[in-house]
Amino acid sequence: MKKLLVIIGALVALVIVALLIAPMVIPVDTYKKELLAQVEKATGREARIEGDFGISLFPTVKFTAGKFSLANVKGGKAATMVSLEQLNVQVAVLPLLGGNVVIDSFVLDKPVINLEVDRQGRPNWVFTPASGAGAAKTSLNTKGVANTKDAAPAKAEGASGGLGLSGLQLGDVRLVDGRIAYSDAKGGVSQTVDAINMSVSLPSMTSPMAAKGSLVWNKEKIDLVLGIDNPNAFLAGTQTGLNAAVAASTIKFDFKGKASSKPQMKASGTIDLDVPSVRELAAWVGQPMTAPGTGFGPLKINGQVGVDGRKYSFTKARLSLDAIQATGEFRFDGSGKVPYINAGLGTGMLDLNPYLPPEKKAGSAASAPQAPAGTGGNAAPPASQGWSTDPIDLTGLRAVNADIALNVAGLMMRKIKVGKSGVNVALKGGRLTTKLTEMALYGGNGTATITADGAAAVPAVTAKLDLSGLQANPALKDAIDMDRIEGTLNANMNVAMRGASQRAMISALGGNGKILFADGAIRGINIAAMVRNAASAFLDSSARENQKTDFAELSGTFNIVRGVLTNNDLALLSPLLRVGGKGTVNLPNRTVNYRIEPKVVASTQGQGGNTDTSGIKVPVLVSGPWDNLSYKPDLAGMIDGIAKDPKKALEGLKNLIPGQGGSGGGSALPKPEDALKKLFGR
Repeated sequence: MKKLLVIIGALVALVIVALLIAPMVIPVDTYKKELLAQVEKATGREARIEGDFGISLFPTVKFTAGKFSLANVKGGKAATMVSLEQLNVQVAVLPLLGGNVVIDSFVLDKPVINLEVDRQGRPNWVFTPASGAGAAKTSLNTKGVANTKDAAPAKAEGASGGLGLSGLQLGDVRLVDGRIAYSDAKGGVSQTVDAINMSVSLPSMTSPMAAKGSLVWNKEKIDLVLGIDNPNAFLAGTQTGLNAAVAASTIKFDFKGKASSKPQMKASGTIDLDVPSVRELAAWVGQPMTAPGTGFGPLKINGQVGVDGRKYSFTKARLSLDAIQATGEFRFDGSGKVPYINAGLGTGMLDLNPYLPPEKKAGSAASAPQAPAGTGGNAAPPASQGWSTDPIDLTGLRAVNADIALNVAGLMMRKIKVGKSGVNVALKGGRLTTKLTEMALYGGNGTATITADGAAAVPAVTAKLDLSGLQANPALKDAIDMDRIEGTLNANMNVAMRGASQRAMISALGGNGKILFADGAIRGINIAAMVRNAASAFLDSSARENQKTDFAELSGTFNIVRGVLTNNDLALLSPLLRVGGKGTVNLPNRTVNYRIEPKVVASTQGQGGNTDTSGIKVPVLVSGPWDNLSYKPDLAGMIDGIAKDPKKALEGLKNLIPGQGGSGGGSALPKPEDALKKLFGR
């Protein structure tokens, strides 16, 4: 045994002596030439070391190389793909005998990496080994990715014959003042990351690892931090503490929790995101926001995050964007053929106006010619429609399935104000269904179901709406800038449309509905005054602005075909007045062509009154663009009515005049014959 130990000791001594004298016996240039030859053989590129070069094998393996460079692909933008001012590596030898890797020093000084894609889409980081290198045959596929044939199968990590990571120790590991440049000639994209500095501390694989560094991108310094409590546990599939942080003037992100890497990535913990200005962040990353207004300012998000392979969750979430405050939960499952999202969100008052572009003004009265009577409102469209022709593409709805619940304390969009509301959104197979389960709207309530179909070749939208108790005047004024009608509105509507733009959809709109206004008025017109004095009622435009026709009930049904709304059963019930009407509203052209037939009667009943009460009819034509309607008496129609039954017409007037048998329309009403003269403008 003693002799055996002596022999082993002698062999060890010989090995140590060999390691000590080998670098002195073998010229350093021989090592250098062989190293460069192997690099060139493996990459097919010229490699150079033009600075200091040194190597020693004991008591530590030391390697020093100065001014190293690897040539770029032929025709590349930069002369070199990789260049390095200095590389220093120092590895302890004795721990290697026990299967451990102790890196005392690994310092990269001023490394520069130039990544390029040429106009044909070929990347410069795919290498073609020199012929006869004994390496695998490599070629590029159509995407520029290397295809390797006949390559020897790689040994699994930790397999016998190789060094595992369990004994890895890192001493002075640093990257100093590095630079990475990326240029894509085909895509027209170029980016540069400068001033890359990084240091790593790892006393052992069971001790905490700490990596800290910084870099400069788009003239902004970014600080980076990564820490793992137990790297061995992380790699083995046991969760261990993990923290990560990114900090710049435009964004701050922190994660604190636990994570493991096997059999798939798992992590759980708390995240905090703080963005002082979303607009400034977007501009910094090269995607400036052109939307006007003051929106997209400060953004803060925090909550509990979970990762399990391709499944992600974000719970106990709190979000604030500008003045918007929200809480909720979010889950994403990307393991299926189509990703699935499940989310619930509750917000305070949601003011969307800071995020909307300026509202387009509809065509003026001068640029929107009136539709002639009898055309059914189908005249040629005016020069300015108000409807957008920008393409609508709903195919993006096919990319994901989702179930989302949203509850808001209130909503403001343009001038439209909505109170407390609940919305459920279901998206499956490209079909998006939005249900308003609760909607407080202008003093009333409503429910709605809106479906957007992105699965069809042409985008399609359907809507079903039920409203009750809504105050019509502020609602219509805010929605379509129409303030002509007052009253409490109850309505239902069922419509459908399809088209590749907003205008195309409006032109294809079809459906039906019913409306009922109670205890209201029509502003800008006094139909009873028209009957009393038709001439002055129509000529005095300034006086008309303060006029109104009160009513107890206004109702009607409508049908819409290809964007033209038709109503044939308008009924207005008011004391001393009954109004019927029919006509069209051309939605694509935003024009009205309507005929109303008011009838002055003796009855003071409003709701529940008889619409057939005897009286004189004074037809009125309503036409023009809906933001500048005009009203004209249909004298020809009135004369025709009187000619058919003059006795009935005179009796209707007589019943309205005090002292002539009527309840009175006011002491100012003239005698029947005088009323007729004024009615004809004489």
